[in-house]
Amino acid sequence: MAQTFVRMSQLGLGLATAGAIVNSALFNVDGGFRAVIFDRFKGVKQEVVGEGTHFFVPWVQRPILFDIRSRARNVPVVTGSKDLQNVNITLRILFRPVPKELPRIYTILGEDYTERVLPSITTEVLKAVVAQFDAGELITQRELVSQKVTDDLMERASQFGVILDDISITHLTFGKEFTQAVELKQVAQQEAERARFLVEKAEQQKRAAVITAEGDAQAAVLLAKSFGDAGEGLVELRRIEAAEDIAYQLSRSRQVSYLPTGQSVLLNLPAQ
Repeated sequence: MAQTFVRMSQLGLGLATAGAIVNSALFNVDGGFRAVIFDRFKGVKQEVVGEGTHFFVPWVQRPILFDIRSRARNVPVVTGSKDLQNVNITLRILFRPVPKELPRIYTILGEDYTERVLPSITTEVLKAVVAQFDAGELITQRELVSQKVTDDLMERASQFGVILDDISITHLTFGKEFTQAVELKQVAQQEAERARFLVEKAEQQKRAAVITAEGDAQAAVLLAKSFGDAGEGLVELRRIEAAEDIAYQLSRSRQVSYLPTGQSVLLNLPAQ
């Protein structure tokens, strides 16, 4: 009986040990992740492990998980334009690794491949592209600059097994000296526009004065001719026209009363 009990105890211990080994040899790959297996004897295995629960050999093998979903990263770069102006530019990049390239990425770059790849290739591409444009062209031709940066950066990233889903310029400023020069230029242009407006206004006023003087001169000539032809008759006509106008204006006023001349009219005035 004692031997049987010992054997059963050993069997139970063996099953428990086997169960512990089996449990420790399982690993999970969640959605949006992939795994690469590092083997102590064979190195990094070229098979990429997909989502689900998988087995591995403890101590001999080790799974390394990679996130294959798109992630955002801002990369600031200070570079120079074609006309030697300092340019501060920031790119916002959406990136993800190519799943089948994960063994090579881990072998060459390691788990922190984003820190090794994105800043370096972004700086390289931006310096090359921005140097092709003047500071003014970087503003007026921003769409063209963005397209060239996108094309060149995607090509460079593909060499490292990285996909760039979106690239956008989120920040673009220039050095203090260039900014001050632009502001002074704008002020000068505004002053020039104001001066041109004043000149045009004075010219219009001059033309108006000339036209008025010419009209007055022609009117004087016509009046002189009329006096010479009609004599005092023109003056009398103007006097009658003025009297008619005054009478018409007074007739419309409620505060004016007319009394006939040469007659005595009794008014009902209130007694004092």
